[in-house]
Amino acid sequence: MPYRIDTVEGRSRLKPRPPPYWQKLTTGCHLGFRKMSKDSAGSWIVQTYDSDSNKQTRKSLGRLDHLPAHQRFDAAKKLADAWFEHIGRGGSIKVITVRAACENYVNRLEASDANTNAHDTKLRFKRWVYDDKIAAVALTKLTRKAVEDWRNRLAQTPVLTNPHSDKTKSRARAPSSLNRDMAALRAALNSAYDHGDVTTDVSWRMALRAIRNADTRRDAYLDRKQRAALIENADKDLAKFLRCLSLVPLRPGALASLTVESLNSQLSVLTVGKDKTGQDRKIKLPPSTATFFSTLAKDKLPAAPLLCRADGKAWDKDSWKKPIKAAATSAGLESITAYTLRHSVITDLVTHGLDLLTVAQLSGTSVAMIEKHYGHYRAEHAAKALAGLAL
Repeated sequence: MPYRIDTVEGRSRLKPRPPPYWQKLTTGCHLGFRKMSKDSAGSWIVQTYDSDSNKQTRKSLGRLDHLPAHQRFDAAKKLADAWFEHIGRGGSIKVITVRAACENYVNRLEASDANTNAHDTKLRFKRWVYDDKIAAVALTKLTRKAVEDWRNRLAQTPVLTNPHSDKTKSRARAPSSLNRDMAALRAALNSAYDHGDVTTDVSWRMALRAIRNADTRRDAYLDRKQRAALIENADKDLAKFLRCLSLVPLRPGALASLTVESLNSQLSVLTVGKDKTGQDRKIKLPPSTATFFSTLAKDKLPAAPLLCRADGKAWDKDSWKKPIKAAATSAGLESITAYTLRHSVITDLVTHGLDLLTVAQLSGTSVAMIEKHYGHYRAEHAAKALAGLAL
């Protein structure tokens, strides 16, 4: 006996039964309606059949009883069509949420030994994604508007100046900060796209595009005499940390993470493992620098921090921030941070004529970033060299 599931009257006439009532939409694609009791609103199911692989796949669409009864078939058909398109493009059968995509991405970073990047990315997701309503959205239902709304909410969220000690002080989110947080979500969604969890990136490709020229050039610079003055006005343990920052172009966090076994005293080679790049790199140290690093490692266990505070703990940004500010004040310097030393060392390497590729390798960044932030120094260097050719 014929039956219909595309009308309210047709569905009301159906006899309750466990097997669904099916309606063919296209070849191999069916929309089903299951009615378990006379007064039940019923539930909707989608089914696909691949004749090449002889595989049948079903997915529940739910009751859809949040909609008026006359709208449920059209809504179910729309969801079914989207599912058929997703499967037809080779998409994964399992539907995952934005949160799951982020968690999967962190797991992939950890599996690739990019633990530092994984830890930083995980913290960003916890702060800006997991507690946001976008986290629960299925990737197959993610829209450009939903992503743009998330971006706007993030842009309007102030940044705590020190989330670990004072949660009352905040500042407006800078474009560069917004770029970094968007980059984490963009990477997670791109990874999900690459792994077939979603078959199009149209919802975030433009919505998460980075703000151009958001990063300003790093113009704070300390010459050698100023660096020496800063070190002289610092406590003994901090002075060692600052001296190391003045000898090698490392990020402060990467330097703080070095252990005794990071240094090969025999070969004068320093292995930098924890950094933004997510992979180890080796730096050949000149004799005087190697000697100083060797004194730091003396009588310490291999796993011990190469640089530590008076209490034996490794340095971190919360423990060096105020002491550096105090040392800078004593030395008559202003607006000094740990990163200022890294910038100053890179600036010296560039202005002294070291090629940008080598500077990038030593610094653990790309040639493009060195060119962007320090290329103007090379231009000045070149101008002086040309001036020497004048007749």
